[in-house]
Amino acid sequence: MVSSGLIPVWLQAGGWGFIAASALLIGSLLGWFICFSPKSIAHIMAFGSGILVAALAFELVGEAMEQAGILWIAGGFMAGALVFSLINHRLGSTGVKHRKRSHPQPPVAGNTGMAIAAGTMLDGIPESMAIGLLVASGGKLSIATIAAIFISNIPEALSSTAGMRRAGRNGWFMVRLWGGMAVLSGVFAILGALFFGAAPAHVKALITCIAAGGIFAMVVETMIPEAFAETHEMSGLMAALGFITSLALQALEA
Repeated sequence: MVSSGLIPVWLQAGGWGFIAASALLIGSLLGWFICFSPKSIAHIMAFGSGILVAALAFELVGEAMEQAGILWIAGGFMAGALVFSLINHRLGSTGVKHRKRSHPQPPVAGNTGMAIAAGTMLDGIPESMAIGLLVASGGKLSIATIAAIFISNIPEALSSTAGMRRAGRNGWFMVRLWGGMAVLSGVFAILGALFFGAAPAHVKALITCIAAGGIFAMVVETMIPEAFAETHEMSGLMAALGFITSLALQALEA
């Protein structure tokens, strides 16, 4: 577990939120400077999907089930998935819908950059809020959870950057997009810790499950489709490998 009595809980949350999201910068650099094949990117994306599913199932929802009943768990999870899906649908212009696509994305329009940024932030909000909530729940955070979110962010940014580069986006846009997402992720983690740090256990469980539901919907709507598009036969195997990797991280920490 990660913890420090010398640093305020809210600052710990912001730091870990930023660290987990800094993988977006790593992924974007890989996608910008290295020409991965679409199939390789799809394999990495499937691996990241499996890691996130395991993390939200065993860390987020598993933690919440110790604090609240099934109605709170189910209600929060479905609410998070519903909110993400509705906003994602609302943002579903062509450029945003395929923001993680490694193939050449649709031609760049005047407002597509802001739309892609909004869609990318939508993907990161549930993860950041979950980090803030876990830290606020006791000032502790599982390294397995941070590692899962960190690793899964790499293929997200790698795939999206590869596609946007082929669509004509420049390097400065990438730096602003992914650097801004890393900073905002830290901010949302701080907000999660500040607003819900002193909340009753069942309220924390509810918010945690809302975040978990949003992450689950994000994986299904944006990550798995990209993985399946290029590697139908192997996407399930790579996702399973990611799932087991997340479990192994938790076992090593126990």
